[in-house]
Amino acid sequence: MKSSPRTIAAVCAALLATAAPQAVRAQDFSAVQHGEIERVVHDYLLAHPEVLQEAMSELEKRQTAAESEKHKVAVKEHAQKLFSSPNQVTLGNPNGNVTFVEFFDYNCGYCKRAMDDMLTLLKDDPKLKVVLKEFPVLGPGSVEAAQVASAVRMQDKTGKKYLEFHTKLLGGRGQADRARALAVAKEVGMDMGRLEKDMASPEVKAALQEDFKLAEALGLNGTPSYVIGSDVVVGAIGLPGLQEKINTARCGKPTC
Repeated sequence: MKSSPRTIAAVCAALLATAAPQAVRAQDFSAVQHGEIERVVHDYLLAHPEVLQEAMSELEKRQTAAESEKHKVAVKEHAQKLFSSPNQVTLGNPNGNVTFVEFFDYNCGYCKRAMDDMLTLLKDDPKLKVVLKEFPVLGPGSVEAAQVASAVRMQDKTGKKYLEFHTKLLGGRGQADRARALAVAKEVGMDMGRLEKDMASPEVKAALQEDFKLAEALGLNGTPSYVIGSDVVVGAIGLPGLQEKINTARCGKPTC
């Protein structure tokens, strides 16, 4: 939306008037004074348009900082379910000094590409705890695949079979749904009778509900999304970006 110089000047005048409320108030100005202030600000902005760019940059920085603080509060409030829920899949070092949480969908193309990043971090970082959260937001097929995955997790407390299932299903071609997920579960050697029974259990339903509630609390609306330490990251930012976030959580700077 494009604002007229007159509108911008009026807004700036109001900001100037409220910058020091103990000294002056906007309503203390007469109509003539308001007009003069608007003229001065208008002329200044025309002569120095870069000021608007600086103001927008500062506004964006403040909004980013406020969003980051909001995320940190939400992560702290929901830390137990985020990092130590009995309904989650935990890989890597369970006592790692940094926890890397990924929310994903089996039909998310970006998640498919980001899977290699997670696997690389898991392999190369012995101090990293990796938590996977089912977040099926891309339709009924995704929900069905997540239900199968949740039942696989119930049958495999070590996470090894789940990881094999996860990489085959997420890394495969085509739409993920119940039939395809069951085929992959059978391929990796799961007890299919027990799997069908577990899929209908309250635990699977509770696990998925928990993940959706966590995502809502954190303001997540897409996949992949991550919680790394106390930071929330939305989108596939690539291996270098994820590594920087892990390092920042571990030692306070992008490179440890």
